[in-house]
Amino acid sequence: MHAEIVGTTLPVLEIRLDPGDDLVAEPAQLSWMRGPVRLNTKMMTAGAGGILGVFGRALAGGGLFMTEFTVEGGPGEVAFAARVPGTIHAVGVEPGHGMLIHRNGFLCATGGVELGIGFQQSLGAGIFGGNGFVLQRLTGRCTAWVELGGETVVKDLAPGEQIFVHPGHVGMFEERVGFEITTVPGVRNMLFGGDGLFLAVLTGPGRVWLQTLTLPGLAHALAPYFPQPPR
Repeated sequence: MHAEIVGTTLPVLEIRLDPGDDLVAEPAQLSWMRGPVRLNTKMMTAGAGGILGVFGRALAGGGLFMTEFTVEGGPGEVAFAARVPGTIHAVGVEPGHGMLIHRNGFLCATGGVELGIGFQQSLGAGIFGGNGFVLQRLTGRCTAWVELGGETVVKDLAPGEQIFVHPGHVGMFEERVGFEITTVPGVRNMLFGGDGLFLAVLTGPGRVWLQTLTLPGLAHALAPYFPQPPR
């Protein structure tokens, strides 16, 4: 297997598959393919051994169904384009060294990935479209590719060191990093319906990847250009 990330603002991940290689992604994520690529879409994959695992994966932002990609008789190629302007990162996942990523971050992974829900909390109707704040959990043994919005800023936290981040800018972090949501008083934010601003608190040791573009922020910037319904 050979992977290459092509492009800058809207990158695409191209992966060459050889016989014996396998890859897992959401069914709608495929952008193009060539060669003898075989697709097998099913529920019980990506670590889901039962219906509870399937629904947990779906709640985390994955699909009820996932597609496995293999090739027969020769090499093939599959490609996955970024959904928003940003960056694509390859991360190694091993037992005891999992990753937590934002709910729209999973692009694809090699066989052996286990995808589930890592964190969920309601933050009010004004943020994330009322869906609450959700993190996906990547475990197992695999190489995974994660999509982050905008530019990426990496922070290495020392033991006990903390960083306070708007939840939408949390892109990805090592599972060993402590994580919680807190409210910072003294900042009135009408989106949250009262005093206080929700921030994520990440505590080291470990590495944190922050994304500069959030989907709610992008939607807010584009909203004035959308046709308005008649009054």
